[in-house]
Amino acid sequence: MDPLAGKKILLLIGGSIAAYKTPELIRLLRGCGAELRVALSSHAADFVAPLALQAVSGQPVRQSLFSPVEEAAMDHIALARWADAVLYAPISASGLARLAQGLADDLPSTIVLASRAPLFLAPAMNTAMWENTATQRNVRQLRDDAVTFFGPESGDLACGETGAGRLLELIEVVDQLRLALAPKPWAGWNVLVTAGPTWEAWDPVRGLSNRSSGRQGYALAQAAAERGARVTLVSGPNALTCPTGVERIEVESAQEMLAVCQGIVQTARIDLLLANAAVADHRPAKTSAEKQSKGELPEQLFLLANPDIVHRLHDDPQRPRYILAFAAETHNDEERAVAKLRAKGADFAVVNDLRSGAMGGTENAAVLFCADRRWELPRSNKLDLARALLHHLATCLHGRN
Repeated sequence: MDPLAGKKILLLIGGSIAAYKTPELIRLLRGCGAELRVALSSHAADFVAPLALQAVSGQPVRQSLFSPVEEAAMDHIALARWADAVLYAPISASGLARLAQGLADDLPSTIVLASRAPLFLAPAMNTAMWENTATQRNVRQLRDDAVTFFGPESGDLACGETGAGRLLELIEVVDQLRLALAPKPWAGWNVLVTAGPTWEAWDPVRGLSNRSSGRQGYALAQAAAERGARVTLVSGPNALTCPTGVERIEVESAQEMLAVCQGIVQTARIDLLLANAAVADHRPAKTSAEKQSKGELPEQLFLLANPDIVHRLHDDPQRPRYILAFAAETHNDEERAVAKLRAKGADFAVVNDLRSGAMGGTENAAVLFCADRRWELPRSNKLDLARALLHHLATCLHGRN
C-alpha cells in the first residue's frame, strides 16, 4: 500500500504563477489514496481557478479567512486540526516571510500557525527573489523551526529567466512527501540493492545482455527508502529515474557490479542485500577497444563465466547481515530455484515466473521463501509488489531477531 494512502493532506496554495500546476498535484496525491482539502491565499485565485481545484479535489475550496459561511464554525481551526500534514505548494516569497515572522494575516498563514501537523513548503519565485538576503534569512528561520523544504530547483522560469526558484517537479514533491510521512521501521538500516541487467561488451557497440528493465530493483530501492533505510542502489544500464532518497551508483558489467558491491560492504555495515540484478552469466573471452567490421567478426564467440555476486558477497568477511536473492524461471520448479539461491548463501529467496512477462514489463508476481514459510505475492505493479515483499520480509526478520 502507498504510504500516502489514507493520509489527510491539507494543500495550501500561494500567489505564485506556479499555482496553475496544482490541479495536477491534487490528482497525483489523490491517486496515491490521500485525502485532500485545499485552501488558497488571497492572490492564488489569480493563477488557478477555485472551481477547477474543487472539481479535481472533490471538496469545497477555502478562499477567505473571513468568510461568514465557512468561518461560522471557525473553519480554519478545524482544517488545522484535521490535517496529518500541511503542504504549502507553491509558496511565494511573501508567504515565506509571513510564516517566518509567525504572522496570521491571511488564510494559509493562520492555518499554519494553528496547526501542529508537520509542515512542508515548496517555494516558487523569481531567482532574484529566492536568492535575496531577506528570503534566505526567512528560509533559515523556517528550517530552524523544523519546517521541511521541497526545492526549489533550477530551470526556466515564467518570467523568461533561468535559475533557482522553479517549483520542484510535481512527482518529486509527491515522492518527497511520501518519504517524509511513511513509517520508518528500518531507520538506521543500510540496504544495498542491485538492479537491472549487466552489459558484457564485445566491442564498443556489441555485447551480451538480457531483457531486464531494472524496474523491480528500482521499486525495491524505493520501498526500502520508504521504510526509513539508507539505500544504495547499484544499477546496470537502463533509462530509469533514481528513486527519491536513494543513492545510485551506475555500473555496466558484472565484474564492475561485484567490485562496487564489495567496496560498499567493506566500508559500511550492510544490514540487507536485495540482490535483484539480472547479472549476465558469461562475458566474451576477448574484447576489442575498436568497433569490429562485419568481416572481422569470428564465427564462434568464446565465453568466460562471470563471478556470482551473491556467492562472493556471502563469502566476504564483511558480508551483509541478511541476503535476499532472486531467481527467474520459465518452468514450475520452485524447489530447485530456492535450493540454488540458498547454495549461493542467500538467507531468503524470491522466485519469479518469467512466463508472466515479468522481465521487461511493468507488473510482476513472485513467491517469497523465508525459512519454512512461503508467501505468494499476486501479480501487481512492481512498486506495490516491492512494498508487499518487504512487508513480509520484515515479518520474517522480526521472527529471526
